[in-house]
Amino acid sequence: MSRRRIGASLRYILPIAEAPDSDPHVVPTLDSHEIPEGFCDIVGRGRMGEALATALAEAGLAVRGPFGRGADGAGAAVVLLCVPDREIGAAAAMIRPDVVLGHVSASAPLDLLAPHERFVLHPLLSVVGSGARFAGAYCAIDGSSARAAAIARALGERLGMRVRVIGPADRALYHAAASAASNFLVTVEGLAERLAGQVGLDRAALTPLVRATVENWAAAGARGALTGPVARGDEETVSRQRAAVAEAAPDLLPLWDALVTGTRQLAASAPRDRTS
Repeated sequence: MSRRRIGASLRYILPIAEAPDSDPHVVPTLDSHEIPEGFCDIVGRGRMGEALATALAEAGLAVRGPFGRGADGAGAAVVLLCVPDREIGAAAAMIRPDVVLGHVSASAPLDLLAPHERFVLHPLLSVVGSGARFAGAYCAIDGSSARAAAIARALGERLGMRVRVIGPADRALYHAAASAASNFLVTVEGLAERLAGQVGLDRAALTPLVRATVENWAAAGARGALTGPVARGDEETVSRQRAAVAEAAPDLLPLWDALVTGTRQLAASAPRDRTS
């Protein structure tokens, strides 16, 4: 199949494969479904908009954009809004009513896109530029109709993503999990980077440790990956660390204390044969 960003309207037949298991979050089996004839427009020129426009075009879809806010989707079959949550409603109101409309927010209500036939497609990964690789990551979808959900699934699968349905009741908790896994992790690494800087180390010195820790967590889970003085009950070392943080960066102490408390709670449910 030839790859084109813009040009004459193209038709793509995208099969909806059988769900691989009985998980209720897997998109149910549907008959073969086609993305409607026409363009897929991307609205929003931020990181996600740039990344999705590039990736979907490389996957062979007829993509236009990313456009700035105010685009109306004229001539498009599908429009995907990649704008901040607070701007979804206003951006949706500009889109022609005959378009199937989606957004990429993790937790924003699908009803913000009403009265359009609508869907959500949220890639579960951190996107920092147009070269983002979506293949292999999970994405959360939902739709106002079977057709809208199937379009969301087809788009996700075109990107090589693993698709799961996350309904309205679960979306905020899903987003909280994503924030903890990504945003809060960066906050903790910011703390580590600042403390390391006090002894002449930059973040490159910590990077192998961070990568190994994440790999251990991926393989063994939180309890299995937990190491360090809190995990092994070495309160003398924990006290020395706290005193050092209090002296070098007292403003970080509330965060440090909260992390120690959380780590103690995790360690209490973890195996007790810690030696590192």
